[in-house]
Amino acid sequence: MFDKILIANRGEIACRVIQTARRLGVATVAVHSDADANTRHVSMADEAVHIGAPAPADSYLRGDRIIQAALDTGAQAIHPGYGFLSENPEFVDAVTAAGLVFIGPSAAAIRAMGLKDAAKALMAGAGVPVVPGYHGENQDPAHLAAQADQIGYPVLIKAVAGGGGKGMRKVTRPQDFADALASAQGEARTAFGNPAVLIEKYVEKPRHIEVQVFGDGLDAIHLFERDCSLQRRHQKVIEEAPAPGMTSEMREAMGEAAVKAARAIGYSGAGTVEFIVDASEGLRPDRFWFMEMNTRLQVEHPVTEAITGVDLVEWQLRVAAGESLPARQDDLTIRGHAFEARLYAEDVPAGFLPATGRLSHLRFPEGARSDSGVRAGDVISPWYDPMIAKIIVHGPTRAAALRQLTRALEETEVAGSVTNLSFLAALSRHAGFAAGDVDTGLIERDLPALVAEPDPESPIIALAALAALGLHKGGAEGTGFHLWAPLRQSVTLHHAGDELTAVVESHSPSRFVVERAGRRHDCRLEGDTWLVDGRRVRARFALGDRITVFADRAFAFDVPDPLAQTSLGAAAGNVVAAPMPGLVKAVLVSAGQEVPAGTRLAILEAMKMEHTLVAGRDGTVAEVLVTEGAQVEAGAALVRLEEEA
Repeated sequence: MFDKILIANRGEIACRVIQTARRLGVATVAVHSDADANTRHVSMADEAVHIGAPAPADSYLRGDRIIQAALDTGAQAIHPGYGFLSENPEFVDAVTAAGLVFIGPSAAAIRAMGLKDAAKALMAGAGVPVVPGYHGENQDPAHLAAQADQIGYPVLIKAVAGGGGKGMRKVTRPQDFADALASAQGEARTAFGNPAVLIEKYVEKPRHIEVQVFGDGLDAIHLFERDCSLQRRHQKVIEEAPAPGMTSEMREAMGEAAVKAARAIGYSGAGTVEFIVDASEGLRPDRFWFMEMNTRLQVEHPVTEAITGVDLVEWQLRVAAGESLPARQDDLTIRGHAFEARLYAEDVPAGFLPATGRLSHLRFPEGARSDSGVRAGDVISPWYDPMIAKIIVHGPTRAAALRQLTRALEETEVAGSVTNLSFLAALSRHAGFAAGDVDTGLIERDLPALVAEPDPESPIIALAALAALGLHKGGAEGTGFHLWAPLRQSVTLHHAGDELTAVVESHSPSRFVVERAGRRHDCRLEGDTWLVDGRRVRARFALGDRITVFADRAFAFDVPDPLAQTSLGAAAGNVVAAPMPGLVKAVLVSAGQEVPAGTRLAILEAMKMEHTLVAGRDGTVAEVLVTEGAQVEAGAALVRLEEEA
């Protein structure tokens, strides 16, 4: 076993690797950018090395600096985590050339699976089923359109390099193919530097089921499947293991295919073989096809660990240190069911836009595994993925585990940034999901109901009014009457654009009456529990720039400063502003240009995703207020249109 390793990553995966290394007695070295100098993974590691500026290209993607940090600190091996350099074969070659061990597969294995078209050809030769499609080198638009016609609509255009949903477009009609192709190629060129695409048959009721594999370079085994069908924008939201409705026949067939894939490239370490499954007639062994192989540890690996009892990071370290496979296929069994929900800082009503903010309050539930790279007081940076945590639960049955997931999400508390927590909780209560009737289109079909934010009930507003006056823990001694009458204080709160007013009467340090919208609420504090009109309310509070009341879900209220004034200015309606902090990737218009409604004005890159800003009306560009390459804050003016006549 190694004495010391370096983790070439950040956030929750760096913390995750450090935890296992510490348990094994292996010392750890963290690397960090300027933005991450005081983060959790830095404080957990035995040593930390600064490697550059906040932008990933200046820090976490600087393989030369990372390798030098390993050499300078005496680390013997580098664990890449996922993302950044984890699937970069040139980095693997450089690590090996420096006399270090890369904790993962060989550069040759990564290259073999790096391009989707070549990987599918390789898999077909190894006897792994692949989706009907075109994976050739001819990228002429007319040729690609002809191939789509031959495959049959609907088809899916996919970038041959990269992942994460970038460079991917569904096309249902031949007349839409040209525009979709141009859009996919443009996004692929920006994201990966490679505009090449492949064309595949689009599966009508698709499920995304992947198989965890592990190899030692000589042989490979699988650790069963995970279902990752709950997705939005091709990004996974909730994952589970095992897959609902899975039969022993289907599991055996998928496991055998995944192991064939791993053996075909002499795979070493943890990897995932992803399959697309046609679930229109249930799960059938002849209805699954290879999509791609991720040659690294996956974000959702904890659900596999939960049902198998295996620490995959420990296995990674042991195999990288020269051991053979830690178990045989027959040694592995499935125990119970597990779910993982990805908690992000993102504005769900605004279309899941990534968000930033300082986490003024953060509390994870007891009885659930919470993998996180942040703490209360930390800042969600615009430079990196906005994940706050992964909430993982395990139960004896799927139904029991799902109930645990709902409770864990309801008991998770985050303040200081908008999050997708309410969305995740609503998804965990979805009837179709509960029944196991899942596919990749479930979220989009029911999106309005899933993203609807419930209005706070009047008792919650009453408690928020008390918190605004600093009375959420009761009043000080002497609180009560003022000039022989109860002290009355007026409070104004803002919630979701609405102004809420209340009057608080202080009768004693533990009893208050809150008048609101013609109703009077009797609020009494007994110990650390509030009774509102005699009903016990399980509520906790977080104070900061805003007041957050946690009562099964989070309700955030702003207390306006009566001295503050906001002037939007006459031109506000003509200004296109950044909806989130990010990097201006491209400016697509110039002053004086006529722009019909819907014209693309600029592309903003934020937290690994690209967002296109368009004109909301017909008009003329009066002024371009930003340049390509600029880092902007949320609300920054980018383009101004001339006044409407």
